Order: sequence, then structure tokens, then C-alpha cells
Amino acid sequence: MDVTEILLLVVAGVAAGAINAIAGGGSLITFPSLITIGLPSVDANVTNSVSVFPGYLSSVAGSRADLAGQGRRVRATIPAAVVGSAAGCALLLLTPARAFELVVPFLVLGAAATLAFQARLRALVGHPRSMSPRRAAVTLQCVVFVGAIYGGYFGAALGVMYVAALALILDEPLKRINALKNVLSATVGLVTLLVFAAFARVDWAAVATLAPATIIGGYAGARLARRLPQRVLKYLIVTFGATVGLFLFYRASLG
Repeated sequence: MDVTEILLLVVAGVAAGAINAIAGGGSLITFPSLITIGLPSVDANVTNSVSVFPGYLSSVAGSRADLAGQGRRVRATIPAAVVGSAAGCALLLLTPARAFELVVPFLVLGAAATLAFQARLRALVGHPRSMSPRRAAVTLQCVVFVGAIYGGYFGAALGVMYVAALALILDEPLKRINALKNVLSATVGLVTLLVFAAFARVDWAAVATLAPATIIGGYAGARLARRLPQRVLKYLIVTFGATVGLFLFYRASLG
């Protein structure tokens, strides 16, 4: 890589780390950057997944204050995130991607709409306080597992999907849900790192450039998210989600 390509990856890494911490969708910055420096699409996909993992860890560090009192919930959901993300990685490595690429934009747009109309949807499906503990626990596990499959397979806007779904089933402020999302995203990221490092072609020079930048962006983004009013944070997540969904729809339509 020359100096220009290194600078491109550094800027992309900082921006992607911050976006992933606030909402999700930072891969739509780092993935095209890896394509730009000459990586084939599959190599760019797996290199991107490995590169953004440190940024997820720094996001967890930046939002740790909002994890207070959620230790039991975190411990209960991590196994589902591990199993789901491993299944998603296997799907990526063993199956053609075209059918999934056509579905992904609608998943992302649906997640953004779910969060945007959260209050109305709660009126239809019931407020989290009306759920029995058993139903709430089972629903949470299912949401985490399905989201992790998506995260292991592709991952763009995973944060938007997690926040939208968790906001419907957890009676928590959005910043605490965002902190839990950071933990789940980091768990998915760790599994993808291990699987792709062992079974896929990773450009480690690109990882060495991107990863430190995502750490800086992830920590800064998480600290910013903690300070944003709930309404502003919700608006940003919905906006990021809609933008990512429309971009993915456009890319899928090109065939």
C-alpha cells in the first residue's frame, strides 16, 4: 500500500468505528475502501470483518457505564450470539451470496422503520412490561441469535437491527440498549475474526492499518452516544439505517 491508500484506510476506520458505536453501518465505509485499494470482494469482506472487531471492543469500553446492572442479561445472551454468528460465518463460506444480498436491504430498512415507529408498534405487540419473564427471555434469545446469524454472514447495519429489536422487548433507555448492542456486536465480531482468520483469506496489512483507527472511532462514538439526548440518538440510528438500507438496495439492484 502507498501513503494515499494508508490514509484512506485510516480515515475510513475512524469514521466506521464511530458510526458502528452510535448506530451501525460503518462497514459501508471500510468495505468500499478495501475494494478501492485493490482487494477482491470476498477478501475485502472478510478483511473488513476482522478489521472492525477492535472498534467494537472500544465501543464497549466507551459505553461501559450504561452496562451497569446488565451483567446477567449480557451473560445470558452471549452464547446465542456466539452460536448464531458461527452459523452466519459458515453460511458465508459455504453458500452463494446472491439470494441473501437481495433480502438484506429489506431487513435493514425494516429495522430502521421498526425503531422509527417504536411507540406505535409497542401499542400493537404490547409494552415490554406486559411480557411474562419467560416470554421476554425467550424472545431476547431469539432476537440475539437471528441477529448474530446476519452479523456473521454480512454484518452491515447489524447495530441498527439489534437496537430496533431490543427496543421493542426491553424496558430500557435507548443508550442502555445501545450499550448492550455494543457487547453483542463485539461478540459477533470476535467469532467472525476467529473463523475468518482460520478459514478465509485475510489481508493482514490492511487489518493492521484499519484496526487501530476503528479503536479510536469506536471509543469516541460510544462516548458521544452516551451524551446525546434519546430523541437525537434515535434519529441518528434511524437515519443511518435508512441510508444503509437504500444503499444496499441500490447495490443489489445492479446485480
